[in-house]
Amino acid sequence: MAKSPKSLVVVESPAKAKTINKILGSDFLVKSCMGHVRDLPPKELGVEVENDFKPRYVTIRGKGKILTELKKAAQSVNTVYLATDPDREGEAIAWHVAHAIVPKDGTVKRILFNEITPKAVRQSIEKSSDLDLQKVNAQQARRVLDRLVGYEISPLLWKVIHAGLSAGRVQSVAARLICERDDEINAFEQVEYWSVDAHLHQEAKSEVFRARVLQFKGEKISIPNEEAAGEITSALEKAEFSVVEVKRREQRRRPSAPFITSTLQQDCARKLRFTVKRTMAVAQQLYEGAEVDGETRGLITYMRTDSVRIADDAIQQVREEIGKLYGAEYVPDKPNAYKTKRGAQDAHEAIRPTDVSLHPNRIRELVAPDQAKLYELVWKRFVASQMKPQVLDVISVDIEAAEYLLRATGSSVKFPGFATLYTETRDESEEEEETKSAVPADISKDDALKLKDLDPEQHFTKPPARYSEASLVKDLEAKGIGRPSTYAQIISTLQDREYVEKVDNRYFVGTERGHTVNKFLVATFPNVFDVTFTAQMEDQLDRIEEGAVDWVSTVGQFYSSWKGTLKDAIERRKELKKAFQEETDVVCEECGSNMVVKWGRNGRFLACPGYPKCKNTKPLDHEEEPAKTDKVCEQCQKPMVVKTGRYGRFLACSGYPDCRNVKPFSLGISCPEEDCQGDLVEKQSRTGKVFYGCDQYPNCKFASWDKPVEQECAHCQAPLLYEKNSRSGTPSLGCRVCDTRFENTQAA
Repeated sequence: MAKSPKSLVVVESPAKAKTINKILGSDFLVKSCMGHVRDLPPKELGVEVENDFKPRYVTIRGKGKILTELKKAAQSVNTVYLATDPDREGEAIAWHVAHAIVPKDGTVKRILFNEITPKAVRQSIEKSSDLDLQKVNAQQARRVLDRLVGYEISPLLWKVIHAGLSAGRVQSVAARLICERDDEINAFEQVEYWSVDAHLHQEAKSEVFRARVLQFKGEKISIPNEEAAGEITSALEKAEFSVVEVKRREQRRRPSAPFITSTLQQDCARKLRFTVKRTMAVAQQLYEGAEVDGETRGLITYMRTDSVRIADDAIQQVREEIGKLYGAEYVPDKPNAYKTKRGAQDAHEAIRPTDVSLHPNRIRELVAPDQAKLYELVWKRFVASQMKPQVLDVISVDIEAAEYLLRATGSSVKFPGFATLYTETRDESEEEEETKSAVPADISKDDALKLKDLDPEQHFTKPPARYSEASLVKDLEAKGIGRPSTYAQIISTLQDREYVEKVDNRYFVGTERGHTVNKFLVATFPNVFDVTFTAQMEDQLDRIEEGAVDWVSTVGQFYSSWKGTLKDAIERRKELKKAFQEETDVVCEECGSNMVVKWGRNGRFLACPGYPKCKNTKPLDHEEEPAKTDKVCEQCQKPMVVKTGRYGRFLACSGYPDCRNVKPFSLGISCPEEDCQGDLVEKQSRTGKVFYGCDQYPNCKFASWDKPVEQECAHCQAPLLYEKNSRSGTPSLGCRVCDTRFENTQAA
């Protein structure tokens, strides 16, 4: 007969529960709470502003059954161990779980582990502690702050612009960065400039190298146009070239520190083209574990960290591994040390493999492709971080010709060091124009050089680069906006709200809606949605966690800084609304007034300023004829046309207003639900996002965010495939039955 467990361990995910259950054995019952279990109520403020901002928590919909099971389990054990993620949010989840399931006289312990390995999990049980209420208060303060902004400022957006919009304490600042970058790019004016390169070689050799014109008569030269470049070229064609100075030096390039959350997100975006959200999801899977040699264990350490600290035993192991793989000459005399940035919480180690002897080639056979790619990146970065520097021989040669000074630079690898294994990528905005060439190693002062060719080249100054996910994360971190664990949510929220969109499937651009909301928020609340102010609030949250300040007073100071502004804005909402209406030269045919541009749920439209006396409206592109279809109105036999309304596209009779017949915009595809005779139609959610559902709703509730395509799956013969976005930006097709993905529509 199996003995009853003495302790209950609560974790966040079922995968983690499975791994830890195998480690701890029958004395422990391991269950999952599936993330957050309580939160502020979804349809009301839920914060008692006049009562020290006391939050009112309710059970999240769908979590009642889970809490009932956990509560029943907690009553049958001696101790409840809360093993949620080892960060501020995980501490808050543990606190909520404890309040919901543990009896008043029950024993509650908090356990933390940076990696899910047998050693780490067992040690955490031995070193269990009490809940960290300072961390809980810091997370509670963040939640209350975000709720106050979202629930008190968002309604003003509804009244001034249109319903359904929302403001976020951190997300709106991130949107501001993207919109302001758009403005910089739009205002940028190109400036022409030229460069002149000389292709030279030593008298007795044919090896050619390149030198660039830098100075004229000792002053830095600027070449504004083709005419100036031509004058330099003419002068150099007749000149004699002589080496006046040769500088040789040794350059050491240190390896990058092990990954923290933000650098992992950036490198995955650049090297693997992973979105931040995808990176964190795959990293979570690696952290929770896979089966290796019959044992389930985590493959990387905890992935939400801003510390570059590494445990001593991990450093010792990686130094031994470097010696085995690459030789003793690649192992530094003492471990490479890295400094954690100022303001980092330093609660966990950097992201590293839990066992560096598990090589990527071996892991590739055990996990999914995305997991294998990310593991390899983490493994290489960690191993490289403890290798010797790369050593370069750098040579710089100054050359004189007809009062011009030219310079050639080159480098060669003396010792590859860490670069044998890994090099960090850079953003496009950081890329420097490549001017190095293979300069002869034996070149020396007073050498005469021969001119082979001159290469004048036209250039134009470039505007600032648009934000990619990598560069946005880097800028958010540098400016102190949000924290690494929140970046994925920030980016997802901006896209879900349609405040920004991606171009070329890579770069962020503010939408018309995003620019309008940003303009309004910055003009009305210049301090609240300010980069510096937001960064200061993040620092205050860190100080709450440290116990340096009280969370209630911090929230009170923040709230009082904009409550008066909000009250004034509400009183002036009609004035603000009018300020955001752009007058046009389109005349209202019903009352003769010039129509204005207003915002609605589906974007901008033309409306009469005489509302409510005159309710005339029309699309902003009113001069364009609606698209005709091959369908005929069954009431008057006129062609049906495609129009856009409050709930998306629909079919309407072209005989309007004499005939007002309308129909949903049908895809011409039968509903895939069994025993349903309906057709699939295009619909639009309350936030304006298009989805596809059955026209027999509410009798049939089939719905899909992906567009159904009437095409049979080549693998399982399922009747429908669904359009998805591929990494290349072109639509691909996927099957929901067998999970097969077709990279192009023809392959399916």
